[in-house]
Amino acid sequence: SLIDEGADHGQRRVRMASLSVLASHKVNGVSALHSQLCVQTIFADFAKLYPERFTNVTNGVTPRRWLMQANPGLSAFIDAQIGDAWRADCDRLAQLNGRAHLKTVQAAFMKTKRANKERLAALVRRERGIVIDAGSLFDVHIKRIHEYKRQLLNLLHVVARWQAIVEHPHGHHGKEWVPRTVIFAGKAASAYQTAKAIVNLIHDVARVINSDPRVGDKMKVVFLPNYSVSLAEVILPAADLSEQISTAGTEASGTGNMKFALNGAITIGTWDGANIEMAQAMGQDNMFVFGLRADAVAKTKALGYDPRLHVEENHQLKRVLDAIAGGTFSPGEPDRYRGLVDGLLNRDTYLLMADFADYLKTQGRVDALWRDSGAWAERALRNVAAMGFFSSDRTIREYVEKIWVTPKR
Repeated sequence: SLIDEGADHGQRRVRMASLSVLASHKVNGVSALHSQLCVQTIFADFAKLYPERFTNVTNGVTPRRWLMQANPGLSAFIDAQIGDAWRADCDRLAQLNGRAHLKTVQAAFMKTKRANKERLAALVRRERGIVIDAGSLFDVHIKRIHEYKRQLLNLLHVVARWQAIVEHPHGHHGKEWVPRTVIFAGKAASAYQTAKAIVNLIHDVARVINSDPRVGDKMKVVFLPNYSVSLAEVILPAADLSEQISTAGTEASGTGNMKFALNGAITIGTWDGANIEMAQAMGQDNMFVFGLRADAVAKTKALGYDPRLHVEENHQLKRVLDAIAGGTFSPGEPDRYRGLVDGLLNRDTYLLMADFADYLKTQGRVDALWRDSGAWAERALRNVAAMGFFSSDRTIREYVEKIWVTPKR
């Protein structure tokens, strides 16, 4: 595979193969979008010479670890609904679609989810000393800390929401606030100063919001340190909302999105990487899709992107940036995040300013669905039902058929 998800973004994420390898072997990507982008851009000349040698095998995740081991409660629930044959053949998860509309099934699913959320809430209280409400919407963003993965965009929404709660404590637009617990986890490269600044800002924002009596249980923010597979096995089963918000065209594939959906979380995400194939598998209406798409991102940059225009046109965004840059979350060092904000105003390489308004609007759709527990459960179940294709068993079968075995000519 030419795409390396563990490397940094941009040219560092593309591992250049030698001409001899390209001339004699098939080349594959890890999501349909990025395989297409490789063919259209960096390997366009080779693709014209050898179009049959470029193919795609979308990543998958193992259901044995990420569902059966990590989430025995949900696994037992699925057994009770459709039998246990799905454990050897994940395509059978699709049978859940026929039961997702039933109220009793929805209630049983939410009961299972609640037990997982209580387990995570206990861990957060034990490890971080923060009391969170297991009945709140668990909004989870766990992945490597990187500008293109846009943890900072998530945090801008958190600040905007906090400001709105303070201004309208009893609700907004005639609706009470949906209680949220926003959870971050992930590691940053040791020398990646911007990523470290984002982690610091998450902690500072959390400190202010979690201690604000005007907010109370309407919102809590948590950063869980020392992210690992074992920690992920506790977080994923508890998640309600899966944040997959990379700038369109930058995420090679992603497998966290698959693990979340397999555990019954609904995705809020851009039209990027494997989000696209997941949406195609389950129906786009079962995800919360927002933001510019890859072609629009490229066009926006080609025309000369000016992030300040978006800030000037959006009073809410300006208030958020002013609060961060002005030291609201770092009163002892008011200029601590000036550099982060200046980067957004002057460069904004990953188009946070351009996607901010649509992201907030889509978060409003999340709130609206959460208020209807049955509708939320049905959509979450349809996410689980669509995950058969994203099993690593299918991925390996395709590697056998397309990559590892040379077809007879």
